[in-house]
Amino acid sequence: MTLRAVLWDIDDTLFDYTGSDRSGLAGHLEAEGLAAAYGSAAQALALWREITERQWARFETGAVDFQGQRRDRVREFLREPALGDAAADAWFDRYVAHYRAAWALFPDALPALDALAASHRHGVLSNSSYANQDPKLRALGLRDRFEVLVCAAELGLAKPDPGSFRAACEALGLPPGEVAYVGDRLDVDAEGARDAGLVGVWLDREGPAEAVVPAGVHRIRGLAELPRVLAMDTRFGAGSPFR
Repeated sequence: MTLRAVLWDIDDTLFDYTGSDRSGLAGHLEAEGLAAAYGSAAQALALWREITERQWARFETGAVDFQGQRRDRVREFLREPALGDAAADAWFDRYVAHYRAAWALFPDALPALDALAASHRHGVLSNSSYANQDPKLRALGLRDRFEVLVCAAELGLAKPDPGSFRAACEALGLPPGEVAYVGDRLDVDAEGARDAGLVGVWLDREGPAEAVVPAGVHRIRGLAELPRVLAMDTRFGAGSPFR
C-alpha cells in the first residue's frame, strides 16, 4: 500500500517548543520579579515542565478542560492553590506573550516539508487545541502547508487513542495504511500511530545513538531522514535500516 500522506505532531517535532518555552519562561519570570524565586532559570524550567506534563496528562484523560489545565499549572507553579481563575488566566497570558516572542521552527522543518510537498499530502494531529495550534501555525508560516488540523480538545480524543489517529485519517479521506505519523514521543506518537494502523515514525533528536526500537516503528534522528524512510517503508516484514 502506497503512503500518500503524512500527519505531523507540531510541538518539539516541527516547532521548537522546549527552546521557546525555556526562553519565554525566563523572560516572564524576570518581568514578574520571580527570577530568583526558583533557585535558577534551569530549576524554574524543570519545575514548570514537570507541572505541565502532570496537568497535561489530566487534560488528556478528560479530568480537566484545556483552560483548566492552564490555570492549574499556574496555581501549582506559584504555590497559590486558591488563585482565582481571572488572575491565573492573566498570569498565563503574560507568560504566553514572552513564549510567543521566542517561537522558532527547527532548522530541518521547512526543508523536510519542501522535500515532501510534491509527493505526499500533509495534515496535523495535535494533542492541543485548534485555538492554540492554528494561530501558532499561521504565525510560523506553516498553516497553508496542511490540509487538515485535528486537535484533541475539539475532537474529544487524545493520542495515543487509536480513534484520534483514525479521525485524522478520515479528515484526509485516506485509510490509516496510507498515512505516516511523525512525532517526537515514542509511546504517544509512534507507537500510538502504529497501533492505529498508520506508519509510526519516532523523531528522536537527542536520544542515544543506540536505542531499542519497538517492532513496527521507524526511528529517525532528524527530519532530513524522513523522505528516505517514507520511500522505504517496510511494514510488511523487513527491518527498517533507520533506527
